[in-house]
Amino acid sequence: MSTPRHSRSRWADVRPLDFARSIKVKLGILVAATVTLAASITWFGLTNGFDVQVTFPVAILISLALTQLLARGMTSPLREMTAAARAMAGGDYSQRVRATSKDEVGQLAVAFNRMAEDLEQADTLRREMVANVSHELRTPVTALQAQLENLVDGVTDPDEVALESALRQTERLGKLVTYLLDLSRLEAGAAALDVSEVRLAEFLTTVADAARHVRPDKSLRFTVDVAPPSLTLHADEQRLHQVFANLAENAVRHSPRGGTIRFEAYVMPGGVVIDVVDEGPGIAAGDRERVFDRFARGNNPAQTGQIPTGGTGLGLSIVRWAVTLHGGTVEVADTPTGCTMRVTLPPRPTSVEPPRPPSPEGP
Repeated sequence: MSTPRHSRSRWADVRPLDFARSIKVKLGILVAATVTLAASITWFGLTNGFDVQVTFPVAILISLALTQLLARGMTSPLREMTAAARAMAGGDYSQRVRATSKDEVGQLAVAFNRMAEDLEQADTLRREMVANVSHELRTPVTALQAQLENLVDGVTDPDEVALESALRQTERLGKLVTYLLDLSRLEAGAAALDVSEVRLAEFLTTVADAARHVRPDKSLRFTVDVAPPSLTLHADEQRLHQVFANLAENAVRHSPRGGTIRFEAYVMPGGVVIDVVDEGPGIAAGDRERVFDRFARGNNPAQTGQIPTGGTGLGLSIVRWAVTLHGGTVEVADTPTGCTMRVTLPPRPTSVEPPRPPSPEGP
């Protein structure tokens, strides 16, 4: 992101009336100052024997110069906003307005700077999102194209291994498209909850059974512990499955071979807590908020301060959105080893209307 700059130098104009808290006060000071100056010059000329035909024009010219000085300082933020708006129309969102006055124009300048910053962040996010989506789409498409070309040319036999490899690439494409559709719903707020009673023991067992097939070669163990066993909550089961399928897939991806992934649900004063615990390298404390940003990805384990690699970088952003939709929270819990993704949900959703994000952010 480029460094914000003011559309004009701080020394390009003088603003002696910035202390006034109202444009009406400034106008009053302007009128009083010019009238007083004109009257004073006229009186001085008359008392010292100067002809009124000389004194009066001089008083008018000096008063106009004072008016120009004061008025220029009053309107400088407006001229800067005009120049910055023209720059924004050309795609440059880095310009800022010098907001030093305390009146309505100064408040407008502050709001303009805030808007310019939001637009710059949104434009940066848009560019990054296009680049990242293009990269994510290109990788499976290129791999799938190469596999199909090999099958068509007879280089590779259409056996089970080749077809499974092609299927994985199409599944990756389908998952990315689903994430992008959910992301568009997040931005538009076009989603609501279909609330029903969810029995957590059965629900988490279903999620665990599905997660076993993500990486069967790792020989992972899955445990489900719900206390009490009859614990239920009212939620959108489809959205809830989206949340825990993502968390389970991440846990599988980062778990060592032969490791254990635990699903634990229990009741706390803040609501129903559901933990997804793995034995992987974990996430560094400094990255525990960033993992929920869109396209947040890394290549090294937690010891290097990076987010573990894998996935599209959209899954956890969708997780946070779906959990927030239920009025709950999701976080990376502080544990000595492994990674614990903690979801806290109210027994019943606090709102069935989708929350609109304040501004575009990492996923």
